[in-house]
Amino acid sequence: MSEFDARAREWDKDKMHMDRSVAIAAKLEKMIPLNPSMKALEYGAGTGILSFLLKDRFSEITLMDNSSEMIKVCIDKTEFYKTNHILPICFDLEHKDFDGQFDIIYNQMVLHHVVDYESIIGTFHSLLNPEGFLAIADLYPEDGSFHGPEVQVHLGFDPKDLARILKLSGFKNIEYQSVFEVKRESGIKYPVFLMVAQK
Repeated sequence: MSEFDARAREWDKDKMHMDRSVAIAAKLEKMIPLNPSMKALEYGAGTGILSFLLKDRFSEITLMDNSSEMIKVCIDKTEFYKTNHILPICFDLEHKDFDGQFDIIYNQMVLHHVVDYESIIGTFHSLLNPEGFLAIADLYPEDGSFHGPEVQVHLGFDPKDLARILKLSGFKNIEYQSVFEVKRESGIKYPVFLMVAQK
């Protein structure tokens, strides 16, 4: 069982996860012209906190995660909220091809877990309809203390470097803003940015 499988049932009890998602949802709505006809994909959805905040903004939302336990929580939520337009699926987009097209793809705190993030950005581009939007919320560069040395992840991203990779993948109209600050008991603060781009 993965770390995320093990933490799935307790994930939503962490107030910071909700606070971060609320901040990202609000900023996303300001930076992207959403309309209710859009089909959305949340990649690395976890328990779908962000998507359930945005549930009335899209005609259809696919919640994709490779943690089966996270997706089980998402399924429970769709039944509780009676959200027939939210579709949770357990799928590993890093290693499998997905057949689908979307008007917007978004994720939060996911990209630093993706080994070949340049490849997944290219995959996002291919899954978007023309003029579709990508939104990535993730950490600015950090010293490795966010997860600790036992977890193999990218240590955040310089937004300028990430913007360059998005441009090379075919994205345009790239911009980013600071959106949240994760505060740990140690006193260390980890700022989070939201970057948006258009196909």
